[in-house]
Amino acid sequence: MTQRLHLVFGGELVDPTRSAFKSVEDIHIVGMFPDYASAYNAWKAEAQRTVDNAHMRYFIAHLHRLRDEETEASPTEELDN
Repeated sequence: MTQRLHLVFGGELVDPTRSAFKSVEDIHIVGMFPDYASAYNAWKAEAQRTVDNAHMRYFIAHLHRLRDEETEASPTEELDN
């Protein structure tokens, strides 16, 4: 079974009309979630908690989309063997 991992993260943006973080060191990693529904719930909770700050944004990254199981492993993945 393929895992559909999702990462929820956010932080303060330089400009609320763009997605550039003010400080990468201050990005808040909410967590990794096994499905979109649980990631969405975590995202929504953080977004609502920071609703008064127009520069705060939270995102859901679909990590499973970054990996194609059909392609050959990269050299760094081979280091574990």
